[in-house]
Amino acid sequence: MNDARKMGRVTIPTDLDVVPQTLEIMKRWGADAIRDCDGTDFPAELRNQDAKIYSTYYTTRKDNAWAKANPDEVQQCYIMTGFHTAIGGALEIPLIKGISPELMEVNTRDDIKRWWEVVDRTTGDIVPVDAWNYNADTGCVVIPNPAAFHEYTVAFLAYLIWDPVHMYNAVTNNWQNFEHQITFDVRQPKTRKFTMERLRKFVADHPYVNVIRYTTFFHQFTLMFDELKREKYVDWYGYSASVSPYILEQFEKEVGYKFRPEFIVDQGYYNNQYRVPSKEFKDFQAFQRREVCALVKEMVDLTHELGKEAMMFLGDHWIGTEPFMEEFKTTGLDAVVGSVGNGSTLRLISDIPGVKYTEGRFLPYFFPDTFHEGGDPVKEAKENWVTARRAILRKPIDRIGYGGYLKLALDFPEFIDYVESVCNEFRELYENIKGTTPYCVKTVAVLNSWGKMRAWGCHMVHHALYQKQNYSYAGIIEALSGAPFDVKFISFDDIRNNPTILDSIDVIINVGDGDTAHTGGAEWEDPAISSAVRKFVHNGGGFIGVGEPSGHQYQGHYLQLATLLGVEKETGFTLNYDKYNWEEKQGHFILEDVAGEVDFGEGKKSIYAYEGTDILVQKEKEVQMAVNSFGNGRSVYISGLPYSFENSRVLYRAILWAAHGEEILHKWFSTNYNVEVHAFVANGKYCVVNNTYVPQDTVVYTDNGSFELHLDANEIRWYSL
Repeated sequence: MNDARKMGRVTIPTDLDVVPQTLEIMKRWGADAIRDCDGTDFPAELRNQDAKIYSTYYTTRKDNAWAKANPDEVQQCYIMTGFHTAIGGALEIPLIKGISPELMEVNTRDDIKRWWEVVDRTTGDIVPVDAWNYNADTGCVVIPNPAAFHEYTVAFLAYLIWDPVHMYNAVTNNWQNFEHQITFDVRQPKTRKFTMERLRKFVADHPYVNVIRYTTFFHQFTLMFDELKREKYVDWYGYSASVSPYILEQFEKEVGYKFRPEFIVDQGYYNNQYRVPSKEFKDFQAFQRREVCALVKEMVDLTHELGKEAMMFLGDHWIGTEPFMEEFKTTGLDAVVGSVGNGSTLRLISDIPGVKYTEGRFLPYFFPDTFHEGGDPVKEAKENWVTARRAILRKPIDRIGYGGYLKLALDFPEFIDYVESVCNEFRELYENIKGTTPYCVKTVAVLNSWGKMRAWGCHMVHHALYQKQNYSYAGIIEALSGAPFDVKFISFDDIRNNPTILDSIDVIINVGDGDTAHTGGAEWEDPAISSAVRKFVHNGGGFIGVGEPSGHQYQGHYLQLATLLGVEKETGFTLNYDKYNWEEKQGHFILEDVAGEVDFGEGKKSIYAYEGTDILVQKEKEVQMAVNSFGNGRSVYISGLPYSFENSRVLYRAILWAAHGEEILHKWFSTNYNVEVHAFVANGKYCVVNNTYVPQDTVVYTDNGSFELHLDANEIRWYSL
């Protein structure tokens, strides 16, 4: 084993009571960086180690004295109450019901008549400010004369009196006898000045630290807990906690119109990534990015002036620093680190432009939800590594690491052994593929309302957790994360602003439920969008629609690209039309590697095919997969496609077929879908990877021949061209 494989590119956590163990793990895992964690301290005995030292720096908490002395600059959040029905007489609406009173406190310091909003949800009308009042004793908004049997909600500002991430860590790890950390708003004048002074003092007090790992700048994603301290609402992309009258007044001056809480609470859905964003919400996001990134640059410049590197944690308080947007490139950050749950989350980190290096924090975290008696961290680590490795082979991160509390992991020697092998393998991968672009078969564009803003994160509810209504779509993005395609993420605005963006695309993918941001909803009412996509396919392009692509009831269609796709959804409006096309076409190119039935996940109900469409799979007269020709182009409809190795192969073949690329199948290809081939032509290398933990046999096709190969469990084998 060479030295490059034995040492470097790994970060580990430590604490005061695990110094000898830290040194041992450093040696075994080849770690060259050590870090502290939330609730830990960095040991003095490790300050002189031959390793980089990361210090977690909290820009928005860990100074309760300041927060308590400046309650007007504690961070705030827009909250909407539940729906309340007026029965007769006055209607009282409790504000904090369903929210932990330890987490939030109603803001009555600022003008409630300006910043709160009461809405008649039956009509959608704003209730005039003189038609309601607030009773501080009961914590209720009172509407003296509501319309009988109308529903009402209240949107209001609340202070975050306990940092949500600190609360999460405390609840998850069952912390006892500690002080709740209060969030403060760095955007506001007093705290902004204080923060810069505080940073200078922190660096002066920690001369041994090389990297300031900011967590983060400056607004918490939406994370709410109920009265029982259970997670109530989580949106990793949520902007509800990036508000204050100070910020909103600046926004109003810049855009020239009045801010409404509705721009955030969005009828109680909050503006999560599944909602088609309004112009006002996109304006607010853009404003926040400009302001947040400008302030980040000030802090990064100061960090560099003080002789330290600046690293951002892609999580926690990261709203406004979306890493694929233009504003982020101006910050001057040295590095980004984030949590890796699968291939998609790895690409979310590794694809970030404009930083010197990226780092992935692998799972499982050293938390008691996994590291407990009877827990199986090795199982989670194996699943995590196998999915992440696919993505690494397409676009590597520069470093890996683990987060949490080291002492928890020490009780699991098999886990320690496995991670040692992962670290060695990662270094080997990196040395072989760094600085090169792998071979790409085709260029694929995922089309949704967000484009690059949500690159790789689309269909991610929070932290890549499983959701029954989502996994059949998230599987597409996960399959693409490790597939040999040049993957782009484009928005409807991108097409409107520059229709030629489609000229460099081979296949468009639109995936999700109808009327969501992922499929577009009313965006398809714009002829500039629908015509551009139809023209693209008619002229020879490919289109893959998954779930309810272009789904939106309008002008005689639910699927607005129904004639292009060759399928439509029965919503009750076309029951009068008889349907005769139900025969399945056998032996299609897309399904040649499928031995049994295709796993469509949740699938879709009520999809039927037009005459002339080739149905590949239907179940009880509901189409699950179909193909169609449209002009010179081709389309593929799939009802859903959860991530699996077999389904990754189905998607691979579907893309090739849609792009008229069947003839290039046998190039850098494995006949066994459990095994994948990645070519790095510029480096003169290629590798064959067994993605399973059992031995596999396959036939490998290169660019000029083929050979049979046996691979051991999880084996990766490298070849020179």
